[in-house]
Parts: sequence; structure tokens; C-alpha cells
Amino acid sequence: MRNTVKITAAVAAAAALTLGAGACSAPSDPVSAAGKGAKNAPLVVGASPTPHGDILNYVKDNLAEKAGLELEVKEFSDYSQLNTATENGDVEANFFQHKPFLDDFNKKKGTHIVPVMNVHVEPLGLYSKKLDELSGIKPGDTIAVPNDATNEGRALKLLADRGVIELKDGVGAEAALSDVTDKKGLKFAELEAPQIPARLADVDAAVVNGNFAIGSKLKPSRDALALEKAEDNPYANFLAVKKGSEDDPRVQKLAKLLNSEQVEQFISKKFGDGSVIPAFGPATS
Repeated sequence: MRNTVKITAAVAAAAALTLGAGACSAPSDPVSAAGKGAKNAPLVVGASPTPHGDILNYVKDNLAEKAGLELEVKEFSDYSQLNTATENGDVEANFFQHKPFLDDFNKKKGTHIVPVMNVHVEPLGLYSKKLDELSGIKPGDTIAVPNDATNEGRALKLLADRGVIELKDGVGAEAALSDVTDKKGLKFAELEAPQIPARLADVDAAVVNGNFAIGSKLKPSRDALALEKAEDNPYANFLAVKKGSEDDPRVQKLAKLLNSEQVEQFISKKFGDGSVIPAFGPATS
């Protein structure tokens, strides 16, 4: 019995030494070293489900492996979390936004997200379940608009361009409700952009972001009373990263794939109703 105790103690001591040595050498462990950010690790990209997640998943399933890229797509139903998740490192890149939104977010939140590559434009549209044409809007009607600064200004500009309201001279996409000089008897409901499609029946008309229109089975070319022009549109959606990660080889591979002929064909086939339009090219920081 005494010999058994001695042997057991010796084995335990040896095991402790082995574990201690292993702990000290952990940084050189190949499994640990190949974690997030390593050139051969999966690139984790956060995205809105539609169309951004659709496009990324097409790349993941059809193009990434051949390009030597392992891609992981994380979809966020609440797009307000995506830049923060990228800043914190919960995801390494994101794909959901346009430049005016990003500039406003970085300024207000102190984040350091930068655009990498433009991919597409989602024309903003005015929709209604009660009206069949734009001329049907009358005094006393309520129009819902997104309540975030960039999309509200964009919505008001669309309404002004179509003669629904008038804005102060010189005010464009940065407009606020205080810049409306002639509401023509209209009322405005400011709502969070993702909520607007579900509230469409509660108002007379609503300005809906392209991705949320798609997700609600609205077809811009068929259903919109008014639709933003795609030509020279400053609201191209792009791949973005935290500053300093622009030259990550994995990011550059994904940027190239997102601007490929295959992705252009995928967008045109899946979103042939004009809700998503390719807008390839480097994004302006």
C-alpha cells in the first residue's frame, strides 16, 4: 500500500510539471497562434441579412474556397450593432452601410471604421398600402421616415425631389425635419428604419430603405410610389473594416471577390427588380 501511494504521488508530480511546462509554452501552440486575425484564419464578417448576407453567402459557397479564403458570415438583424462589433473585434469586417451613415456613426460613437470596397446601391423608396400613386398624397396624411440622421435626410431629399415637400435652399441629403419649409399639411412619423415596413399599414406612406423593402417582400420597381435614382448615387454599400485592417490579405481577397463578374451576375439574377444594383469600385475614405 505504501509503495502505491509513493508511485501515485510521483505520477501526480510529473503531471503537474508537464502541465506547467505546457502552460508556459502556450503562446507557441500552433492552434492558439492560428486564432482570429491570422492570415489563414477564417475572416469573420458581420452583415445585414438581405441583401448583404445573401451576397456574402454566395461568395462563401461559390467563390471563396477557390480564392484561398475561409469566410464566416454573421448576420445581425439590428444593423446599429455592426460597427461597434467591428470596432470591438467581435467581427473583423462588416457589410451593410453607406458612407454618410458611417461618417455619422464614427463621429457620434468615436469608432474607427473605414470603407474598403463599394459593392451595390439599394435605391430608397416611398411605399404605401393605401395609395396607388404619388399624386394621392394629400394634406393630413402621415409619412413615416427613418429616424437616424443620414437616412432621414436622404428620405426628405427623395420627397423634395418628387415635389412632396419643400426644403430650405441649399439643404440636401443632410436635411432634418426642421429644414422642411413646406410640409403641405403632411405629418411625419420618425421610426427606426428596420421597423418601418411592419408599420406601413399604420401610416399613409413610408420611406423604406432598400434592404428592409426586400426583406418585407416589397419590389421597388413595382411597388414604390417614388424611387431614388441609382445613377451617381452617393449611397453605395461597401465592405468596411476597423482602421489598420484595410491591407489584411483576407480582406483584400474578399473585396476582389465582391467586385467580381460572378457577384455582378448573382445580384442581377437574384435582385432583378431594381432593388439592388451593382456599384463596384474602391470606396472613398
